[in-house]
Amino acid sequence: MAETKHQNVPLRFFDQEPLDLARALLGKVLRHRYTHPELGSIWLSALIIETEAYEMAEKGSHASQGFTQKRAALFMPPGTIYMYYARGRDSLNFSAKGTGNGILIKSGYPIVDATSPLSSLKVMQSLNPSRSGIRPRHRLCKGQTLLCQSLNLKVKEWDQRLPVDAFKLSDTGYRVKRIIQCRRLGIPAGRDEHLPYRFIDYDYAEHCTSNPLTRRHWKINQDYRIIEPGQPPTPVVRQ
Repeated sequence: MAETKHQNVPLRFFDQEPLDLARALLGKVLRHRYTHPELGSIWLSALIIETEAYEMAEKGSHASQGFTQKRAALFMPPGTIYMYYARGRDSLNFSAKGTGNGILIKSGYPIVDATSPLSSLKVMQSLNPSRSGIRPRHRLCKGQTLLCQSLNLKVKEWDQRLPVDAFKLSDTGYRVKRIIQCRRLGIPAGRDEHLPYRFIDYDYAEHCTSNPLTRRHWKINQDYRIIEPGQPPTPVVRQ
């Protein structure tokens, strides 16, 4: 991925409706500064390739269950980091426009560039090894908890904070050409599991949590849709 420009995304970027923000986050780069005992201060980076939108008005969201101190970030200004434990491991979200709305960062792809050279990638691999040894690059951030482990993002450090200084969202000039829209993963039955609130960069679909293009029995325009540039997302029909 060629880097044509590099600028921090302003906080006003997050002041978008959940479905719009979920799409807009695709192609942006998460960067977390990490202090390595030998290399010193380095940036660990990942391209966002998969997101899920959550609205307070639907049953799949945490906020729909009401305000608690643990969910407070979802009720804070857009761009507030909301981190929680998914099956005991760290998971990253951002609050969006509208009370209780947020976006889950579902998967990423490790970036090697001038800001995060190959040495940074190797640190990410050391932070997130596989049972058999070194986890390959394409699997380092394949899922919400693997992403956080590879970037060393922790609930206790970042929940209810803003993405500034040591943790930032960057625009490198990369633009997503086509987007896959489909149902979210892991939503229990009866909790609006049918809503097409999951978005994937088509060119990185093979590296997302579960590829809709190769999922058995899934059909285009039935189980998933491919959004071309300029097209709106699928209209939402709540049951």
